[in-house]
Amino acid sequence: MKDENLYRPYAADVALGRCSCGQHGSQHEHDAEAARARSLRGEKAESLSTDFVEAALVRAIFPQDATRRRFLKAVGANAAMAAIASMMPISDLQAMTLEKAGPLEKKDLTVGFLPITCATPIIFAGAADFYGREGLNVTLQKTAGWAIVRDKVLAKEFDASHMLSPMPLAISLGAGSTAAPMVMPVMENINGNAITLHVKHKNNRDPRNWKGMKFAIPFDYSMHNFLLRHYLAAHGLDPDKDVQLRVMAPPDMVANMRSGNLDGFIVAEPFNQRAVYEKVGFIHLLTSQIWDNHPCCAFAATEDFVNQNPNTFAALVRSIIGATAYVNKAENRKGVAEMIAPANYLNQPQTVVEQVLVGRYADGLGHVLSEPNRIAFDPFPWHSMGVWMLTQMKRWGYIKGEVNYQDIAERVYLATDAKKRMAELGLEAPAQTYKKHMILGKEFDPAQPEAYLKGLSAGA
Repeated sequence: MKDENLYRPYAADVALGRCSCGQHGSQHEHDAEAARARSLRGEKAESLSTDFVEAALVRAIFPQDATRRRFLKAVGANAAMAAIASMMPISDLQAMTLEKAGPLEKKDLTVGFLPITCATPIIFAGAADFYGREGLNVTLQKTAGWAIVRDKVLAKEFDASHMLSPMPLAISLGAGSTAAPMVMPVMENINGNAITLHVKHKNNRDPRNWKGMKFAIPFDYSMHNFLLRHYLAAHGLDPDKDVQLRVMAPPDMVANMRSGNLDGFIVAEPFNQRAVYEKVGFIHLLTSQIWDNHPCCAFAATEDFVNQNPNTFAALVRSIIGATAYVNKAENRKGVAEMIAPANYLNQPQTVVEQVLVGRYADGLGHVLSEPNRIAFDPFPWHSMGVWMLTQMKRWGYIKGEVNYQDIAERVYLATDAKKRMAELGLEAPAQTYKKHMILGKEFDPAQPEAYLKGLSAGA
């Protein structure tokens, strides 16, 4: 039997005709007001922190949820709260947590971003005032290309920035730039990219026939470059000899494809979908078909900035993780697309952004496809993903010699910080920071990076 009745006449804990506290016209009104109050508490960092401490204590006392529920039913919520408070100094622990957070060292910040859907959490955190709730005044500055992002971060024009996830590894190693220690506490998105070909190649889908073709990539130190190289090599092509790879700012790719300067590109959205929208290209494949749930963009800062502003950085990271959790929910995607599509953010037709975020889209080949995981937003910076990126930097000659893969990944990807900030927001983080990944049907074991590289060079 369905229990859809608004007044819940079959619920034993509901009083018919009035609410349990006697101050509302019905239990429904009581529940709705309680839900609104809880939602408001969740928007305030202080109440979010104290509530988390109290919930964690109760969870420690009752590790089995069934035991907790039986206890509450037996003694009632008020008596349970009084009993636990008599045993545990909850208010003192909550005060200690807030005191430990400390004051913000810097409140006015400039954060860079590129107008791509990977930046959705960073943009949405500004548009929906997640930064303001942490006491921060963040100016989001849109930039055209990744080299500009790197240079502005190193010149301290940006306090922190949207970056491609290999960038903080490369900058820390001095690959392609002056070496500067970087940290990355948050992965912005997973998936969210595609290989798009010019419409003239609709009958040329086999990569083994792509010799001589010209492709655009957004940056040398990008997942796009590494995934495209990996894909081409797996089909017998040498990406340094058999095709041309041109570094190009994402917003310029569709125009270059239209003018015939490109046969294809691999890039973040919404530019693959924009090429379909303008009828100049079609989606050959989503990059999730190469590596499902692969990392893409990230949020990073210099180690120097974090050391000087630890409380500010923690607040910044909480803002972005909170926004990430919101935009990752399928029911929020359509509204988020409407919010970030305008000129001050992505400057794209809303229908293009919506097809990417919702995952129901035209592929340019006459099909309408549904892939809800076309892009997802998962903040956890897996060390194993960083190790894979380092293997590709070595594979293609961007770094040379012996590489201490795990040490570099663990210094740059702040998984411990991510766990801490996620816990502060009531979000569960993975217990481990390494796992095996399946990439083009081949298992990558982060504990054996050199063996993986040897296997690739042997064509295994």
